[in-house]
Amino acid sequence: TPDMAVKELWIYLLAHNLIRMLMMQSALLADCLPRELSFKHSLQLCLAWRQYEAQEQEDKMLNLLELIAQKRVGKRPGRIEPRAIKRRPKPYPMLMKTRRSARAEVRKNGHPKKVK
Repeated sequence: TPDMAVKELWIYLLAHNLIRMLMMQSALLADCLPRELSFKHSLQLCLAWRQYEAQEQEDKMLNLLELIAQKRVGKRPGRIEPRAIKRRPKPYPMLMKTRRSARAEVRKNGHPKKVK
């Protein structure tokens, strides 16, 4: 149902923010920027942590934050993408004249050849 889809979306956003919060806490402890830490690594650690650790204790949580801070991502320059749509090549040419004249041409000469 649409209501359940909205709830599921909110759960994903909540989980994403929880991982980012753990990354931020880990970055504060490791004296680095949160963007330098790997999101995927943090997610995998949290999933494994929840599977094997039934009780949350403060020292275990500090251990998790230290593990998150171990995996750093390198400098990632040029992470800008253009906001443009790249057209998918089609097997037929674009219709550049009126539909009526194109129909008349198809009746007279047949369909045009495919463009590769």
